[in-house]
Amino acid sequence: MKTGKVIGNIWATRKEEKLAGLKLLVIQPINLLDDKAIEYPIIAADIIGAGVGEKVIYVGGSSARTAAGGSDIPVDATVVGIVDDQEIEENLI
Repeated sequence: MKTGKVIGNIWATRKEEKLAGLKLLVIQPINLLDDKAIEYPIIAADIIGAGVGEKVIYVGGSSARTAAGGSDIPVDATVVGIVDDQEIEENLI
């Protein structure tokens, strides 16, 4: 699992049939410790109703497909949680 920030929505009127009904979000992957952007933004399926500006937990690969509804769904990332808060013991890092 990874953390990211929802920075936008994306719509596609023409898409693979198995993506029908899935909301798609633009996610900026972030560092868990300081919330700074890492990597490039990605597109993720949203199964929980996250919104722009929220910090989220997302999964990739086969976990993303399973979370989105099945191994035959063509997604690389799926949002599986909205972060309410976090506590990290920095002296243990």
